[in-house]
Amino acid sequence: MAGLERILLEHPFFRGLDAAAGSLIVGCARNVVFEPGRYMCREGEPADEFYLLREGTVALEIAAPGRAPSVFLTLGEGEIVGVSWLTPPYRWSFDARAVDRVRALGLDARCLRAKCEADHDLGYELMKRCLALLTRRLHATRLQMLDVYARPAV
Repeated sequence: MAGLERILLEHPFFRGLDAAAGSLIVGCARNVVFEPGRYMCREGEPADEFYLLREGTVALEIAAPGRAPSVFLTLGEGEIVGVSWLTPPYRWSFDARAVDRVRALGLDARCLRAKCEADHDLGYELMKRCLALLTRRLHATRLQMLDVYARPAV
Protein backbone atom coordinates (compact mmCIF):
# COMPACT_ATOMS: atom_id res chain seq x y z
CA MET A 1 0.00 0.00 0.00
CA ALA A 2 1.41 3.37 -1.04
CA GLY A 3 2.16 6.06 1.56
CA LEU A 4 -0.77 8.36 0.81
CA GLU A 5 -3.24 5.48 0.73
CA ARG A 6 -1.90 4.13 4.05
CA ILE A 7 -2.21 7.58 5.67
CA LEU A 8 -5.75 7.90 4.32
CA LEU A 9 -6.89 4.47 5.59
CA GLU A 10 -5.27 5.02 9.01
CA HIS A 11 -7.12 8.32 9.55
CA PRO A 12 -10.02 7.79 12.01
CA PHE A 13 -12.61 8.93 9.46
CA PHE A 14 -11.62 6.21 6.98
CA ARG A 15 -10.36 3.58 9.44
CA GLY A 16 -11.88 0.18 8.74
CA LEU A 17 -12.63 0.95 5.12
CA ASP A 18 -11.52 -1.85 2.79
CA ALA A 19 -8.42 -1.51 0.64
CA ALA A 20 -10.45 -1.39 -2.61
CA ALA A 21 -12.32 1.69 -1.36
CA GLY A 22 -9.02 3.20 -0.22
CA SER A 23 -7.61 2.71 -3.71
CA LEU A 24 -10.58 4.58 -5.18
CA ILE A 25 -10.49 7.44 -2.69
CA VAL A 26 -6.72 8.04 -2.75
CA GLY A 27 -6.99 9.22 -6.36
CA CYS A 28 -8.86 12.26 -4.98
CA ALA A 29 -6.33 13.03 -2.20
CA ARG A 30 -3.34 15.33 -1.88
CA ASN A 31 -1.15 16.61 0.95
CA VAL A 32 -1.83 20.21 2.01
CA VAL A 33 -0.32 22.61 4.55
CA PHE A 34 -1.96 25.71 6.06
CA GLU A 35 0.12 28.24 7.95
CA PRO A 36 -1.26 29.90 11.13
CA GLY A 37 -4.05 32.38 10.41
CA ARG A 38 -4.75 31.05 6.90
CA TYR A 39 -8.33 30.16 6.09
CA MET A 40 -8.99 26.65 4.78
CA CYS A 41 -12.48 27.63 3.70
CA ARG A 42 -14.84 30.60 3.91
CA GLU A 43 -18.59 30.59 4.48
CA GLY A 44 -20.57 30.69 1.22
CA GLU A 45 -17.68 29.60 -0.99
CA PRO A 46 -17.87 26.35 -2.98
CA ALA A 47 -17.08 23.28 -0.86
CA ASP A 48 -14.74 21.78 -3.45
CA GLU A 49 -12.50 20.02 -0.94
CA PHE A 50 -12.60 18.63 2.57
CA TYR A 51 -9.72 17.90 4.90
CA LEU A 52 -8.45 15.04 7.03
CA LEU A 53 -6.42 16.70 9.78
CA ARG A 54 -3.06 15.06 10.45
CA GLU A 55 -1.42 17.75 12.59
CA GLY A 56 -2.34 21.16 13.99
CA THR A 57 -5.45 22.94 15.20
CA VAL A 58 -8.32 24.46 13.23
CA ALA A 59 -10.92 26.91 14.56
CA LEU A 60 -14.39 26.73 13.03
CA GLU A 61 -15.92 30.20 13.07
CA ILE A 62 -19.23 31.88 12.38
CA ALA A 63 -19.65 35.56 11.74
CA ALA A 64 -22.51 37.88 12.61
CA PRO A 65 -22.84 41.36 11.12
CA GLY A 66 -21.06 43.98 13.21
CA ARG A 67 -19.36 41.41 15.43
CA ALA A 68 -16.03 39.63 15.49
CA PRO A 69 -16.14 35.99 14.36
CA SER A 70 -17.03 33.45 17.06
CA VAL A 71 -15.23 30.13 17.35
CA PHE A 72 -17.84 27.43 17.82
CA LEU A 73 -15.58 24.39 17.57
CA THR A 74 -11.87 23.64 17.58
CA LEU A 75 -10.57 20.58 15.72
CA GLY A 76 -7.25 18.75 15.80
CA GLU A 77 -5.43 15.66 14.62
CA GLY A 78 -7.74 12.85 13.55
CA GLU A 79 -10.70 15.14 12.81
CA ILE A 80 -12.13 16.25 9.49
CA VAL A 81 -12.98 19.75 8.31
CA GLY A 82 -16.08 19.87 6.19
CA VAL A 83 -19.07 17.79 5.22
CA SER A 84 -20.62 20.46 3.01
CA TRP A 85 -18.99 18.75 0.02
CA LEU A 86 -21.47 15.89 0.28
CA THR A 87 -24.85 17.58 -0.20
CA PRO A 88 -26.08 20.35 -2.50
CA PRO A 89 -25.59 23.26 -2.80
CA TYR A 90 -21.97 22.26 -1.94
CA ARG A 91 -21.16 25.52 -0.13
CA TRP A 92 -19.29 26.04 3.12
CA SER A 93 -21.52 27.00 6.04
CA PHE A 94 -18.67 28.35 8.22
CA ASP A 95 -15.09 29.62 8.11
CA ALA A 96 -12.20 27.31 9.06
CA ARG A 97 -8.96 28.98 10.16
CA ALA A 98 -5.62 27.35 10.94
CA VAL A 99 -4.72 28.25 14.53
CA ASP A 100 -1.23 26.85 14.14
CA ARG A 101 0.53 25.03 11.29
CA VAL A 102 -1.88 22.44 9.90
CA ARG A 103 -0.93 19.39 7.86
CA ALA A 104 -3.83 17.60 6.24
CA LEU A 105 -4.99 15.47 3.38
CA GLY A 106 -7.22 17.46 1.06
CA LEU A 107 -9.84 15.44 -0.79
CA ASP A 108 -11.19 16.81 -4.05
CA ALA A 109 -14.96 16.86 -3.51
CA ARG A 110 -15.97 16.64 -7.18
CA CYS A 111 -13.70 13.66 -7.69
CA LEU A 112 -15.04 11.92 -4.59
CA ARG A 113 -18.70 12.70 -5.38
CA ALA A 114 -18.22 11.18 -8.84
CA LYS A 115 -16.76 8.03 -7.28
CA CYS A 116 -19.68 7.86 -4.82
CA GLU A 117 -22.16 8.18 -7.71
CA ALA A 118 -20.39 5.38 -9.59
CA ASP A 119 -20.13 3.17 -6.48
CA HIS A 120 -23.25 3.56 -4.34
CA ASP A 121 -21.84 1.26 -1.65
CA LEU A 122 -18.93 3.66 -1.23
CA GLY A 123 -21.31 6.64 -1.22
CA TYR A 124 -23.52 5.03 1.42
CA GLU A 125 -20.51 4.25 3.61
CA LEU A 126 -19.23 7.82 3.40
CA MET A 127 -22.72 9.20 4.06
CA LYS A 128 -22.96 7.07 7.23
CA ARG A 129 -19.58 8.27 8.41
CA CYS A 130 -20.46 11.93 7.77
CA LEU A 131 -23.81 11.56 9.52
CA ALA A 132 -22.14 10.01 12.57
CA LEU A 133 -19.67 12.92 12.62
CA LEU A 134 -22.45 15.50 12.38
CA THR A 135 -24.39 13.79 15.16
CA ARG A 136 -21.35 13.89 17.48
CA ARG A 137 -20.72 17.55 16.69
CA LEU A 138 -24.36 18.51 17.18
CA HIS A 139 -24.33 16.77 20.57
CA ALA A 140 -21.11 18.57 21.55
CA THR A 141 -22.63 21.92 20.50
CA ARG A 142 -25.76 21.16 22.52
CA LEU A 143 -23.66 20.44 25.62
CA GLN A 144 -21.66 23.63 25.06
CA MET A 145 -24.87 25.66 24.79
CA LEU A 146 -26.24 24.09 27.97
CA ASP A 147 -23.06 25.11 29.74
CA VAL A 148 -23.06 28.66 28.36
CA TYR A 149 -26.75 29.32 28.96
CA ALA A 150 -27.17 27.34 32.17
CA ARG A 151 -28.78 29.18 35.03
CA PRO A 152 -26.38 29.86 37.88
CA ALA A 153 -26.74 27.64 40.92
CA VAL A 154 -28.84 29.24 43.62
